[in-house]
Amino acid sequence: MCGKFALTRFGVACRMAYDPGAIDSMLAAAVGDDASLIAELRASFVESAHRNIAAMRAAASAAEWVAAAQRLSGLAASFGAVRLMALANDAARSTCADKAALARLHRAISRL
Repeated sequence: MCGKFALTRFGVACRMAYDPGAIDSMLAAAVGDDASLIAELRASFVESAHRNIAAMRAAASAAEWVAAAQRLSGLAASFGAVRLMALANDAARSTCADKAALARLHRAISRL
């Protein structure tokens, strides 16, 4: 779904966009204005995302690849990282060990 139109919760098509503040907004809504806690949670999110990509890279089967991509998609969804979620969903539908998909995921995480 990366770069394509997606339906909003109101059923209206919109172009999915990268929102660098989405994660911070989600975290602030959950924990308030505690900047150090937000930074700690953000770092944990990024670390978890990298672990999921490492699991994708190490996948010995298509099933392992898909499972790791779906975990990454769920993680991204829980933090409001729509672009990363879409890329992870695309990767789950791609071939196992798709180097281009992995590169796109790394780029998306580096932009968070």
